[in-house]
Amino acid sequence: MNAIKETVHIQTLPQGSIISPKGFSAAGVHAGLRHSKNDLGVIFSEVPAESAAVYTTSHFQAAPIKVTQDSLSVENKLQAILVNSACANACTGKQGLADAYQTRAWLAEHLNIPEHLIAVSSTGVIGEYLKMDKIKAGISSLHPVPEAAAAEQFESAILTTDLATKKWAVQATIDGKTVTMGGAAKGSGMINPNMATMLAYVTTDAAISSVHLQTALSEITDQTFNQITVDGDTSTNDTVVVMANGLAGNAPLSPDHPEWTVFLSMLHQVSEQLAKKIARDGEGATKLVEVEVLGAASDEEAKKAAKEVVGSNLVKTAVYGADANWGRIISAVGYSDIEVNPDTIDISIGDHLILSQSEVADYSEEEVIAYLKGEEIKITVNLHLGEGHGFAWGCDLSYDYIKINASYRT
Repeated sequence: MNAIKETVHIQTLPQGSIISPKGFSAAGVHAGLRHSKNDLGVIFSEVPAESAAVYTTSHFQAAPIKVTQDSLSVENKLQAILVNSACANACTGKQGLADAYQTRAWLAEHLNIPEHLIAVSSTGVIGEYLKMDKIKAGISSLHPVPEAAAAEQFESAILTTDLATKKWAVQATIDGKTVTMGGAAKGSGMINPNMATMLAYVTTDAAISSVHLQTALSEITDQTFNQITVDGDTSTNDTVVVMANGLAGNAPLSPDHPEWTVFLSMLHQVSEQLAKKIARDGEGATKLVEVEVLGAASDEEAKKAAKEVVGSNLVKTAVYGADANWGRIISAVGYSDIEVNPDTIDISIGDHLILSQSEVADYSEEEVIAYLKGEEIKITVNLHLGEGHGFAWGCDLSYDYIKINASYRT
């Protein structure tokens, strides 16, 4: 996937969203699943879209995931995605699975499309049943339209303890056609993907088969969504879904297409930006932390080390307290399951070289502390072993994280 590092012209759409690609619309309503906030949303494509998905690696995959997998098993196409917040519908047994199928059936009837063209997602409290009467009434109120306000209603409907909506959209030219891609996500706590309480939805009007879309999504997820961590907990519901309806009119994309890397770059940018927004909005977070590891024996080892550093509670609390304690960083590198030469480590915090060849460098602690008081923190580790390169993203760990999670159900 090194090809995505090539320079390609991709335009970011500052006001773009999940409905920016041709043929997509959305809606979000307050169905009464929680107090006073939107809690039920839908994404709709005017034509069935080639689709791909990745899911949590938890042994306890929630009922909505099983229904979505069943839908995609028919022809790998989707036309709509239904999402509810407030209730995860996880660990709810046969009743929870039946409820998830029923919500799919209600939406199919409401939109007049086949049931297998619908994916369902849920997020919220584990072990509680869906309020089916409210879900049914809410579905009847969902009328997707291609308007910015409708996209915003969807973006807010999928949130739980998130403080902000998360979206990103880009455009590029492929085969002389304008191809657009947009994404929306939620995620705040229980974020440690191999996928987390993390839901992400990406739409594009590019023409591409589900087989090639799945390949691209799986590889890019490993570089983006799977490289974020907030608290080390993996959820039961994590899902990323991509829908490609082909309305841009380009020739079908594949690895043999001369502009394949353009599409990969678009998907990588949307995924990375959504992942970073999720990390920044971690429960109680005050700072986004990015860790870059260079000089590893392989890209896989670089990614592994980066995630260990950004996931270390000691590193996270040091960042929160603006404590330039580089010992916590090298400690996390040390217990990473990777190849390390203990005598060749460089560590930088921001532009400040802290450790050079595993010896303390000449730096100003006051300047590093001042840097750590900012809202975006960059930590760079160079192992000086090979060409491996990887990133991970997370956040600091504050007092508010404990407050939020101590009263999550109350």
